[in-house]
Amino acid sequence: MKSFIKIIKMGLAAVLVLSLAACGASGNVEKMQEASTEEVSKADTICFGTNAEFPPFEYTSENGIIEGFDGIDIAIAKHIAEDNGKTLSISNIDFNLLLKSLQNDNVDAVIAGMTITDERKELVDFSEPYYTATQVMIVKEDSDIQKAADMKGKNIVVIQGYTGEKCVQDLGFSYAAYKKGSETIPELMNGNCDVIVIDSVTAQKFVDDNKGIKIVEDSDAFETEEYVIAVKKGNKELLDKINASISKMKEEGTISEISQQYMDVEVP
Repeated sequence: MKSFIKIIKMGLAAVLVLSLAACGASGNVEKMQEASTEEVSKADTICFGTNAEFPPFEYTSENGIIEGFDGIDIAIAKHIAEDNGKTLSISNIDFNLLLKSLQNDNVDAVIAGMTITDERKELVDFSEPYYTATQVMIVKEDSDIQKAADMKGKNIVVIQGYTGEKCVQDLGFSYAAYKKGSETIPELMNGNCDVIVIDSVTAQKFVDDNKGIKIVEDSDAFETEEYVIAVKKGNKELLDKINASISKMKEEGTISEISQQYMDVEVP
């Protein structure tokens, strides 16, 4: 009898061990399935880093294209994602930290009205240009500033990290740098500065939306610049796909159409 009971106990113990093992295996399978789903999700998504403070290229909006973000660059990024069978994701990052985020694999690419510089070329790879712009000056309508040289001794404002800042540095003028373009217009309107140096398309948008200010151009002082998309150094596969999409959009006139649409949009 004792032997029979012992056999039963041994059998129950074996069943218990097998049950626990089965539970463990089931848990592992679930974890593996979750990890697999996450990997597939990442593979189907392309994340663009941007700095949503540069209308009409990138800005925040309740009715944005994706995740509350809108603008020319966001629309272009969406076309690139869809052209490659991907879902677009946007990460809003301080402009000066965008390339670092790219290097750290926090984003797949960067689109933020960015131009190529020798310093940036050392850090990342760039696509072919998708947009051409130039730097201009925004002043009050009664300003005596008619060319870049006239900014000497004036209170100049730029956006930190933007091409306008480098242009003013090259001219040898002192200036104040702001993080957001939207912060500079009130400074000009209230008389706290005399001139803002910024990209032409954004300047036009600010002038259209605010009375009493105008644009002053100086082609001798400010050369044209080309906006590009940045990818991690050596990521040729993604770069080739982005370049192919850009070429396609140029040929079909998509970028021009997108740009025209946003020239008349009221930016928040």
